Amino acid sequence: MKLSAFTQSTAAIALVFSCQAGAQSVEAPAPAAAAPAPAAAAPATAASAANPAEVGPLTIAADKPGAVINRDIFGQFAEHLGKGIYGGIWVGPNSKIPNVRGIRSDVVGALKAIKVPVVRWPGGCFADEYHWRDGVGPRRKVTTNTTWAGSGEPNTFGTHEFMDFAEQIGTEAYISINVGSGTVQEGAEWLEYMTATGQTTAARERAANGRTAPYRVKYIGLGNEMWGCGAPYSGEEYVTKMKVFAHFLHNYNPEQAAPRVDFSVIAKDLMSGKPMDSLPSNPKSMQRIAAGPNSSDPSYTEVIMKAWKARSPIYWDINGISLHQYTWGSMPFNEPSTGFGEKEYANFLMQTQWMDRTVRKHVEIMDRYDPKKHVALIVDEWGVWLKPEAGTEQMHLIQQNSLRDGITAAMNINIFARHADRVRMTNIAQMINVLQAMIMTDGPKMVLTPTYHVYKMYVPFQDATYLPVTFNAGQYKFGAISLPRVDALAARGADGKVYLSLVNLDPNAETEVAAEVPGVAASRAVGEVLTAASFATVNTYDAPNAVQPRPYSAVATDGKLMLRLPPHSVTVVRLEP
Repeated sequence: MKLSAFTQSTAAIALVFSCQAGAQSVEAPAPAAAAPAPAAAAPATAASAANPAEVGPLTIAADKPGAVINRDIFGQFAEHLGKGIYGGIWVGPNSKIPNVRGIRSDVVGALKAIKVPVVRWPGGCFADEYHWRDGVGPRRKVTTNTTWAGSGEPNTFGTHEFMDFAEQIGTEAYISINVGSGTVQEGAEWLEYMTATGQTTAARERAANGRTAPYRVKYIGLGNEMWGCGAPYSGEEYVTKMKVFAHFLHNYNPEQAAPRVDFSVIAKDLMSGKPMDSLPSNPKSMQRIAAGPNSSDPSYTEVIMKAWKARSPIYWDINGISLHQYTWGSMPFNEPSTGFGEKEYANFLMQTQWMDRTVRKHVEIMDRYDPKKHVALIVDEWGVWLKPEAGTEQMHLIQQNSLRDGITAAMNINIFARHADRVRMTNIAQMINVLQAMIMTDGPKMVLTPTYHVYKMYVPFQDATYLPVTFNAGQYKFGAISLPRVDALAARGADGKVYLSLVNLDPNAETEVAAEVPGVAASRAVGEVLTAASFATVNTYDAPNAVQPRPYSAVATDGKLMLRLPPHSVTVVRLEP
């Protein structure tokens, strides 16, 4: 996102209204899952007392596996914005803060613990004003970050530093190419610089700057928000420009090379009129992601997928379309990140559910043009967007992160997992010190947020196989807002174990659920539960463990696991025989 100066602010507000108006026009569907956990029950309020519907028995269909929950669904996003890079990741090699080649070691350790699969960089809206040569070589060009508050941009964190960071935490790179103010040649030369081998000029230049081996680039983004800060373009205008970038941006890393194409076979197919879905591919090949829709607006998805259907993959192709949708509350920059009440809590959970409706809307369009699901839906910006903390630069988007925000993260992940056949990567905004961050830093201090703890609890779901869950989700009601009382996600992990995520949305009462897995013997469940005294509880530098997971276990009675959920909690368990 880009929000600097009046014109950008009004554009963002327009985005908010388009998101909310569209979402309110359709009733948000109830999640298809349920859950359980421990802790003393809080006294019920009038709101909860008015909704006595209990959660019904929960059944996991382990014999009906669905899609693989791609580990990249748990991706991150790091933009040159406020303290997201400088102070968050980069402190410089001469800093007293422990670091490796300028990258702070505490942050690296924390991110390795949640097994970050992919990081999107350098933006965001910053990407469409970023010129990569400013950030390579011994003499960096100092520029102004006009995208975000006119802050100085020293470019000390550039291509080599980002790739070093990615390798230190063990993640893949998702590079967002400058399509807005850049050229096809600039983008092609950047990719060549990163991936070329041998004695090419690009490879020699990279080696002179400290890196002999080519970098691995798993994803490239063909622009960002081309309906807004990236241009703006109509869908048709963007597709015309995007196709050229998709055609000329090549990855030269031998590890990612595509198989040789037998053009004699292709020629026969083309002459016979046989449709060609795609060319032969290497599973390690780079994937191209088109800049897609603004929230529930279908126009970009329709135009891009129509063009994709009519394409010849010999000339251009894409592997995904991006989607951006935030949870704003009543208005961006206005909803407090601390000290809020149940009204705000319930409203944010309701808006979080709108993600399911948005995903379904775009999936329906994509299915018409691509029933074999070659093109993924990539939700590469999402999360809660709240009022910046007092005393901070408004456009640096520094906000606190509460237990409520951790709950919304779990709900969103569950939604993405249910659509794992089409949603194959997401990137929460953002990783450090910006919006719904995993980590907050202040000089040498670091604190882990409730959202971070949710991501760590969900590690077993990376590359797990989705398992359908059925149950009566019950009801949590506050005023006119009515939500499922419990949300759940089940999957068979790479270790062969069955995992169950359980979210109790009700902030006033605990819930007990009887769970069973026909055909799977389970005598107990072990894992962790994340909760706190209040849904508004946050972790601070003075109290860094106010919200943290604690051990959880449950036992089976008469063949059913009896699971108790504390109010406003997230529980993840592993079923044991």
